[in-house]
Amino acid sequence: MPHSGLNTTEKRATLTLASLYSLRMLGLFMILPVFSLYATELEGVTPLLIGIAIGIYGLTQALLQIPFGLWSDRIGRKPVIITGLAIFAIGSVIAALADSIVMVIVGRAIQGAGAIAAAIMALAADVTREEQRSKIMATIGISIGFAFVLSMILGPILNQWIGVPGIFWLTALLALLGMVLVQLGLPKTVTLRSHRDAGTRPSDMGSLLKDGQLLRIDLSIFTLHFLLTACFVALPLALRDGAGLEVAQHPWVYGPVLVVAMVLMVPFVIIAEAKRKMKPVILAAVAAIAVGLFIMALQSSSLWGIIAGLFIFFLAFNVLEATLPSLIAKEAPVDKKGTAMGVYSSAQFLGAFGGGAVGGWVMGQWGPSSVFMVAAGLTVLWLVVMLSLRNPHYFSSRMIRVGAVSAARAAELNARLLLIAGVKEAIVIVDDEVAYLKVDKNTLDEAALDRFRIDQVEEDEATPLEDSPVSVAR
Repeated sequence: MPHSGLNTTEKRATLTLASLYSLRMLGLFMILPVFSLYATELEGVTPLLIGIAIGIYGLTQALLQIPFGLWSDRIGRKPVIITGLAIFAIGSVIAALADSIVMVIVGRAIQGAGAIAAAIMALAADVTREEQRSKIMATIGISIGFAFVLSMILGPILNQWIGVPGIFWLTALLALLGMVLVQLGLPKTVTLRSHRDAGTRPSDMGSLLKDGQLLRIDLSIFTLHFLLTACFVALPLALRDGAGLEVAQHPWVYGPVLVVAMVLMVPFVIIAEAKRKMKPVILAAVAAIAVGLFIMALQSSSLWGIIAGLFIFFLAFNVLEATLPSLIAKEAPVDKKGTAMGVYSSAQFLGAFGGGAVGGWVMGQWGPSSVFMVAAGLTVLWLVVMLSLRNPHYFSSRMIRVGAVSAARAAELNARLLLIAGVKEAIVIVDDEVAYLKVDKNTLDEAALDRFRIDQVEEDEATPLEDSPVSVAR
């Protein structure tokens, strides 16, 4: 049935892929709250190089994630994911053994070069039915959020026990564990398919980069992660040297702030989606980030001032992390959603690199509190740009497998779909054997859409094999 839950294979794949993504995110983020404190012991260190070491993974990740995804289309998802995890482990070992800031930068760059995000998302699409795909994507997204919160708490704790080199060694072990998960937790054979909702097509990028609405969203995720990384160049030092908080006590700041912020962001996301107030919620969140950064800049020697500013920052950060991907899905052309998400993800990683480099340079020039002030000023500029964001159409994405059809039959099916109440956009892609839809859930005739699905299944089963094009698994 089209609306049944995940089957056993899908549940197993969902758990494995979410765990895999989480382990990798833990490895990348656990050093954020402690690295600036540790790096002062390294040979050749400067504030700029500290920032580059923190953010350099984003540059290599942004450059390689789309090529890795395309590579996985050719040789298979699992070999690419295992290769990426091996590269990530090698980078972790290099960083663990490093006694200079330059070698840490090399290690972090190699960590980012294990760019498996696109391959993981493509594999998630391979092993799930079209009507269940949004569930596995949402689960992976939630797992990333929890991994970030956990890394902010565990990083300072582990730093007390095993130090930053030990965290890098642990990261390498997590990568090896991820390789085991790939072998044991995923189907042994996977048929590779083209997924315009989950995969990136370079030929689609040109038109997407001309779309002002999508560019504003890409700018938003770039700036959001620019600000996050820049702040963590300065924040550990501000807590220790400005507010006088011992490093062992830092988890007692990050933990409660992040957990409460994650809980309190839920009503704002509901307002954005259910009440159809996406633009006002996004603008309010950007403004709140500016406020939080200004508070941290002006109260950088006050523990409670930093906590207040950090809470406001992370509440707004979580709201944007939840709403911006949804906004991309609403605004992207129905058959280019995967490419739009690929561009969005690359912008996010580039933001992490830019934030680390600029944050480190600013700290070297004027000190930690200046990083928050410059970041606040950039956020005000971001807010000005976002004032021209239009409120989106609140359409949801759907997919229906139509089987092997001719171009003429695809056009006929397209016309039939557009006659169903609530279907706002439809395109049948012959090569993908899928119909991609955007629907208004409030007016959608679900019964008519289910009848269409059933008709297609019956017609597909009745079509002689020799009359149908053969879909080749790559």
